[in-house]
Amino acid sequence: MRVGIIGAGAAGLAAAYDLALAGIEVVVYEKASFVGGQASTFDIESTPLERGYHHLFTSDTDILSLMSEIGLSDRMEWHESKVGIFHGGKIFNLVTPMDLLKFSPLSIIDRIRMGIVTMILKTKKDWKSLEHVTTDKWIKNWAGKRVYEVVWGPLLRGKFGDRHYKEIGMPWFWGKIHTRFASRGKSMTKELLGYPKGSFSEIFDTLVEKIELMGGKVRLSTGVKEIIIKDGKAVGLSVESDSVSNKDRTEKFDIILSTTPSFVFPKLVPQMPKEYENRLLNVQYMSAVLIILILDRPITNVYWLNVADRSIPFVGLIEHTNMIDSSVYGGKHVVYLSNYLNVDHPLYQMDHQELLAEYLPHINKINPDFDKSWIVKSYYHKVGAAQPIIGVNYSQRIPAHRTPFESLYLANTTQIYPEDRGTNYSVRMGREVAKLLLKDYISSN
Repeated sequence: MRVGIIGAGAAGLAAAYDLALAGIEVVVYEKASFVGGQASTFDIESTPLERGYHHLFTSDTDILSLMSEIGLSDRMEWHESKVGIFHGGKIFNLVTPMDLLKFSPLSIIDRIRMGIVTMILKTKKDWKSLEHVTTDKWIKNWAGKRVYEVVWGPLLRGKFGDRHYKEIGMPWFWGKIHTRFASRGKSMTKELLGYPKGSFSEIFDTLVEKIELMGGKVRLSTGVKEIIIKDGKAVGLSVESDSVSNKDRTEKFDIILSTTPSFVFPKLVPQMPKEYENRLLNVQYMSAVLIILILDRPITNVYWLNVADRSIPFVGLIEHTNMIDSSVYGGKHVVYLSNYLNVDHPLYQMDHQELLAEYLPHINKINPDFDKSWIVKSYYHKVGAAQPIIGVNYSQRIPAHRTPFESLYLANTTQIYPEDRGTNYSVRMGREVAKLLLKDYISSN
């Protein structure tokens, strides 16, 4: 049995690892020159750093279990989180119940109401009862207009833009609340976040090593042009030319797993049935756009600062070195300026220097002492298809992992539901789909 996998992100590598463990010959194709997908890294001061900020919660048991299996459990470190919100020209801590009680932009009644609503969601297990309503409407109805306007509304708009923020199904918000509270423990007085020594690249590099030791292959800088279908069955891949042969080639496989975004998948299978294709194309994506600043000093004392001021053109200021000691990066301080944009947004169209120039004056709103002379270096990254836009009643429309074609499977972030996309859930999904395709293969042979 031979399995071809498109994509060397968390889902693709997790699936490839389990299949190789089962004695299956597996080949992973990755168009980029690196593995890890949205958690891929580049070097800062000779130390790998994620292109897009990453951390784990204590509830992320799937990736933690995988790390243990591949001998990396001792590489995970846990740090007390420092989360804040920027509103009205001030930074407010917003982790503990006491922080909420001190949150002066809300009246004491609204603070209590916000806390009660949060606890209701934390204890609610039946997410399906929330599917019919949007996050926008639910928060307004339950938490009230002022809580929505000050806290959750601006963050929702920052995450999904003016075009989509009213469309988001309530299970997305439910999942966010559950994830964050699961990392706070019973005391609720602090939140622990995890980060691997050596970055997330250590996880993915080790997976590649394990896969290849078991006879599998991970081929980087190798795109797939088409999934070959014959008599309703996936039988192979048309692979882009390599530097040696300079010719496209066809590789035969018994099973194919694609981890591409939903809008890419139909392009690889031109004869996709309309009903399934419509399910795929029904979900749009936001792209993540990141400016990474390398500074000679910190901007704030907060790790994760949610920006609830929509006059500021970025939604988050994530100060990585307020979680990981700056000594890891040669004493430099690492800050992500995060945004989620549609590809036709004017900010998305800007290049590195244009976007940096647009952002810099707004950093002074957060720290009036900030000066561009603090910047040692800056980087610019775009992560396409970073955030699926999931609307109401999505369980009725979610595309199945089994596609309309025999031996062809799909696993991507639109199928992580009701949870939001994340490295942990991608690992879980990759391993689950590996089990599914093995079960299908065994039952059909």
